[in-house]
Amino acid sequence: MEEKKSMWFYPPPHKPLLPQAEIDRKYPIMRLKVFLGAFFGYAAYYLVRKNLSLAAPGMIKEGILDKTGVGIAGSAISIAYAFSKFIMGSVSDRSDARKFLVIGLIMSSLLMIGVGMLPFGTSNISTNVWLIFGFMLLVGWLSGMGWPPCGRIMAQWFSQNERSFKMSVWNTSHTIGSGSLGLLTTAGVGLFLFFDVGQTWRAAFIFPAVIALLFAFFCWWTLRDTPQSCGLSPIDVYRNDFSGKKAAAGEEEKIPFKRLFVDYVFKNKVLWLIAIANAFVYLIRYGIGDWAPLYLQEMNIMDSKQSNLAFSLHNYAGVPGTIVCGWISAKYFKGRCAPPNILYMMLVLLGILLYWKATAVGAWLAGILGVDVTAASHFTVYFSLCEIGFCIYGPVALIGVQALNLVPKNAAGTAAGFVGLFGYLIGDAVLAKIVMGKVANNYGWNPIFWLFIIGSIIAIAFCSTTWKKEKINI
Repeated sequence: MEEKKSMWFYPPPHKPLLPQAEIDRKYPIMRLKVFLGAFFGYAAYYLVRKNLSLAAPGMIKEGILDKTGVGIAGSAISIAYAFSKFIMGSVSDRSDARKFLVIGLIMSSLLMIGVGMLPFGTSNISTNVWLIFGFMLLVGWLSGMGWPPCGRIMAQWFSQNERSFKMSVWNTSHTIGSGSLGLLTTAGVGLFLFFDVGQTWRAAFIFPAVIALLFAFFCWWTLRDTPQSCGLSPIDVYRNDFSGKKAAAGEEEKIPFKRLFVDYVFKNKVLWLIAIANAFVYLIRYGIGDWAPLYLQEMNIMDSKQSNLAFSLHNYAGVPGTIVCGWISAKYFKGRCAPPNILYMMLVLLGILLYWKATAVGAWLAGILGVDVTAASHFTVYFSLCEIGFCIYGPVALIGVQALNLVPKNAAGTAAGFVGLFGYLIGDAVLAKIVMGKVANNYGWNPIFWLFIIGSIIAIAFCSTTWKKEKINI
């Protein structure tokens, strides 16, 4: 009985091959549709991920949470997502990507709406923290149903010699989703004020989640699991590109998780190196972005609308940055990812220093240009956050591409989940949430920037170790 229930998620069977003329007509259309489905589907997952970061200033002001509580509650998504992305990666390798992604998105959206409707009190912050923590654990686990099916789709529908660029374009989806979260939160707050609903911070949870639900229906219409399930030939046959790793023991063989993990992940030394690098890349990614609204408001650098805009611009800047990084990889390094990763992380380090000293730099610019100090400081914040956003998401994308390139296609989700485990558990949950929350609460923000600087240097060092090894594996 249990076997019959689980079969609903199984990959759809291969259909008889269509005539060649029909394949040539249908293939480009289907590739565009699945790409758009994966793009907007993954973007929608980010409308129900970072909501607490934007609600936190209002919740702290009302006495519902403090910075330590925000860090602990926010870490729940990262902790659950780290393990979920890893485990769900293996499950997704043996599941219908279309059903997998859509079901996870619907359930995540409904849970986030539920968080926005919880009746919080101000008498016991600890109770609020652990109540949010529980909900965020569930949301984080369901969020793990986003990346793995997208990784499977990209591996099945796009061949290796085009994948670094195509996946870099696709990977901008999460920056668009994160950036849109800030704008949607501002719009939701406006609606709450217009209709006099009440506590406006609740809009950060509810309004973006409603939009994410709408995208779930779009994804159901566009996504398909594999070309073969549509009567099309495998992608390497269609593009005559057999440069990538073949599927182990058959294109669609359902390999046991133990063999997938041990043979293709655990024993892969290069995969371990990029996983460690990924942890520190994620420290910068989430440490800068998720805490920006609270940091800027608490330091009286910006108000809520300005800090929400800064949050959005930081994420939107990752769109061109990721595309350029993928283009550099494909154009100049034959799909290798280590060289552009190192270059981009060096630029991230410069952006962190500018962001840290934005007020001082703003005062210096104001003296030289004869402009208002506040305006100059705001410009420096926007510029530095955009520069960091432009550069950090390139390595985020290409480390994921490295993981896919290092394993057979039917182990893609497991490899991506393994690398993501380091990023989300160590880099995000532990360092960017729990450690940062406690340090900021007890010692202020200056030690946080030293954490960013050290993390950037370590990320550069570990990316460098894969420079020569990547040539052998690709």
